[in-house]
Amino acid sequence: MKRKFAEYSFSKHLRTNNKSSDEFEFMLNKLTLEEIIALKLELCSKHLNGKLYGFNLWRNFPRIAHEALLLFAVSATTSMQEAQTLLGLANDAYFRIILKKYSQSLIHYGVLELPKRNYLKNSIWVRSGFDKAKKDDSASSQ
Repeated sequence: MKRKFAEYSFSKHLRTNNKSSDEFEFMLNKLTLEEIIALKLELCSKHLNGKLYGFNLWRNFPRIAHEALLLFAVSATTSMQEAQTLLGLANDAYFRIILKKYSQSLIHYGVLELPKRNYLKNSIWVRSGFDKAKKDDSASSQ
């Protein structure tokens, strides 16, 4: 079955920025998520002689994982309601808090500029303050 919104994926975003390829994704797909995370941490620590001192991994990892889940959900759906459902979040107010918390990341990865996305017109989106965050970000980059 073909994906409903195949014109955009995070994989395509990474390929556009020369951060991924077919071969890389094939090899990555053979690894478990735990193996990928452990390998990424090992590669990061090599530059620091095997040490990641000063960065509290245990405390910060839930935020890293939540950001990755949100990036996937927003890029794989066409509305905030669909993203909220995909993540299994029933509470609109809590979802708005999550959107605000990770707004800079969503703007950074460009998932808000996707075609056929109803985010900016969606009332959850506007109530979350994303329209303001987006304007503030574009004003600061000029």
